[in-house]
Amino acid sequence: MPSTPRAQAFSPGSVGNIGVGFDLFGHTIAAVRDEAIVTRTEQPGVRLLDIRGSIEGIATIPRSTETNTAARAVQALCDSLSLPFGFEIELIKGIPLNAGLGGSASSAVAALVAANALLDTPLSRDALIPLAVEGEFASSQSRQTDNVAPMLLGGVVFAFEGQVQRFELPATWHAAVARPHISLRTLDSRQVLREPFGLDLITSHCANLTRFVLGLERCDATLIAAGLRDVLVEPRRAALIPNFHAVQAAALEHGALGCSISGAGPSVFAWFTDADRAHAAASAMAGEFTVPSDTFVTPINGIRAERID
Repeated sequence: MPSTPRAQAFSPGSVGNIGVGFDLFGHTIAAVRDEAIVTRTEQPGVRLLDIRGSIEGIATIPRSTETNTAARAVQALCDSLSLPFGFEIELIKGIPLNAGLGGSASSAVAALVAANALLDTPLSRDALIPLAVEGEFASSQSRQTDNVAPMLLGGVVFAFEGQVQRFELPATWHAAVARPHISLRTLDSRQVLREPFGLDLITSHCANLTRFVLGLERCDATLIAAGLRDVLVEPRRAALIPNFHAVQAAALEHGALGCSISGAGPSVFAWFTDADRAHAAASAMAGEFTVPSDTFVTPINGIRAERID
C-alpha cells in the first residue's frame, strides 16, 4: 500500500464538441476546475463523504455511487481491477453546474486521477479515459469522450471508440468563453437533436469537419476558420441560449476563427490566434447576453488534470 493513502487532484473544465466536432473533440479551460480528495481504505467499495464549494445548486448534486459522476468513475476503476480495497471521496466543486463547461466530467476525472495515484501500479492516462466516460454517464446518460479525454491529456483532443489523438496548436492561440447565468442540462440539450438530419446538411457538416481537422493537423488558421462552422447541432440548440446569435456575432467581429456553443451550452466559446483579441472579444460577448454572465480566457493547448498534493 502507498505510504500516503490520501491524494488530492484537480481537473480543469472543458469546451466539449468545439462546435463542429460533436461528441468527438474537446479542449480544456484552465480558468475553472474541480478538485477531489481521495483516501484509500481497507474496506472495499466507494463512498462519497462530502461535496463542498461555493457554486450555486451544489445541494442538488447526486450523492450515491451510482448517480454521482466522481463516485461512479472510481467504482468503475475498482471493478475493472477487482480491487480488494476501496476509496472515500471528498469533492470540491468549482465549475458551475449545467453550464457547458464540463463540470460533471471534471469531477469524475479529478477523483479518478487522485484514486489512480493511490494504486500500487497506477494506470496510464489513456486507460483512465473509459473509466471517466463511465462516470460521466451518470450525468449525461451517454458515453462520449469529448470532455474527459482533453481533461486527462491536456489541449485539443479527438477521441472516439478508443482512438485518441491530441493536437498541438500554437501557444499564442486562446479561447474566450462566456457563460450566461442560466442552467441547461445536457439531457435537455440533447432532446432537440432527436429528429433526423437531412443528407445535404450532413454533407455540409462533414465538409466543415474535414476542413477543421486538416486545419488542426497543419496549424492552419485559414482552414480552421473555414471549418469551425457548426451547421448541424448549433442551429437546433441556439434557441436555448439567450441572444446566442448576437454573442456569436460579437466574437466574429473581434476576429474569431469561429464561435459556437461549448458542450451542451449555455456557455459560448470562440477561438483566436492571440490572447489580446480573446480578452477583447470575451467582454463583447458577455455584453450581448440578456442575463448576467462570466467570462474566461484560456490557452487552447490548455492544461490537464494533475495530482496537487
